[in-house]
Amino acid sequence: MAGHSHSANVAIRKGAQDKKRGKLFTKLSKEIIVAAKMGGADMDSNPRLRLAVRLAKQNSVPKDTIARAISRGSGNLEGDVYEEITMEGYGAGGVAVLAEVLTDNRNRAASDIRHAFAKGGGKQGVDGCVSYLFKRRGILMVDSSDEDGVMMAVIDAGVEDLTVEEDGIEIVTAPEDFEAVSNALEDNELATTSSDILLIPDNRVAISGEDAKKLLRLLDLLDDCDDVQKVHHNAEFDTAELEELLNE
Repeated sequence: MAGHSHSANVAIRKGAQDKKRGKLFTKLSKEIIVAAKMGGADMDSNPRLRLAVRLAKQNSVPKDTIARAISRGSGNLEGDVYEEITMEGYGAGGVAVLAEVLTDNRNRAASDIRHAFAKGGGKQGVDGCVSYLFKRRGILMVDSSDEDGVMMAVIDAGVEDLTVEEDGIEIVTAPEDFEAVSNALEDNELATTSSDILLIPDNRVAISGEDAKKLLRLLDLLDDCDDVQKVHHNAEFDTAELEELLNE
């Protein structure tokens, strides 16, 4: 897991999420509900829903759970009404941290996230304090070491960047090109180990030692909040140290 890898934003907490699979299923289902509510249940005309279902399938969410979430979002089944908000702040070492939230209770979400920042050695900030440091991009990790082959498969689909990492090839796209690149990979039978649309920092802050431990604690606490869907940061960890910390 290279420190500069954009996909590390998700991979850092993969082990923790695997241990909390039930909570992860709930978060993925909430995104499906909101996507279906906003754009309808027809995946052919609702790209947000297509992405939400893709992510759910990647994480082995059962088909009936996906179907129920779509039904709730489209109004065929009763369910909660969720509000989308972002909450921002700083972690140890001055790292920018941004949480994307889906909640049916803004006050509860604000309280839980404020508590996570305080307990994790961070400081919650005002709206907009760090969001300007990020841009939304599609990130796909391809299970391949054939850089030329992957490039040829997606070159016409809208690739911004392609990087060979230790665990595969990472592709960066504009959000509007994400689906075209995903389809091009599938058409060429190139498997992805992860794919998502994330907030990517323009620059990263090197972090190590106690600051790295504190930041990982903060990220885990935020990830554990029921209302938090995704957590983004602009930290760059030392690769060897990060692997050690994740294995503690």
